[in-house]
Amino acid sequence: MRAEATESSALTAGAAHLLCFAGLAAAHTLAGRGALVSDPALALRLLVVCEAPIVIAVFSYLRRDAKSCSIFKAVARGLICLPVGAFLNAFGAIVLGAPVGIKYWIPTIYWSLLMSLFTFVPAACVFGASKIDWQNVLSHSIYFMPNDVENYMISAPCHGAVLGAWLGGWPMPLDWERPWQEWPICVSYGAVAGYLVGMAVSVVLVAVHNRRVRAKAD
Repeated sequence: MRAEATESSALTAGAAHLLCFAGLAAAHTLAGRGALVSDPALALRLLVVCEAPIVIAVFSYLRRDAKSCSIFKAVARGLICLPVGAFLNAFGAIVLGAPVGIKYWIPTIYWSLLMSLFTFVPAACVFGASKIDWQNVLSHSIYFMPNDVENYMISAPCHGAVLGAWLGGWPMPLDWERPWQEWPICVSYGAVAGYLVGMAVSVVLVAVHNRRVRAKAD
């Protein structure tokens, strides 16, 4: 019975990440190749529009307190956290040197909303306001100790998106004079790439977790 549960959790994690990837792929298809460089606001808006309902629906379904929290309440938590997380991401980006000119406002808003979907919204849908769960998810120690499947599913993509955005910002001050060096193009590429890598890492962590559970059961 325990083995069946671990198999189910692994399949759930894979399906959830596949759906999130499908949202990104759909947005890329609608925007067209190179849209993030030629029209960042449009490309980021499509990413948010395609990804938001999937992320909120998937992680609301995976909510931890399913008996005491309806899926509608979990969805509401995700919707409330979306602009809050966007504000925190935008604030952090500006503190780290993102431009604040009027022409950057719209792209920055959409980029911040996308980052909120990658970072804060999944945890809000699954955990609500649980301080301990938020600390566990945001901590790097999650990679060095046994954890729940949901923690791996949320933490690795979140950390990957943040790290990817940070690394993606490195070329911005260089004098290469390439169009993709403009804010927030390179950090968006980095965030999406980091998010995808994080999803792959989380699948590996879930597989390792399942193997560990089976070993204990045997």
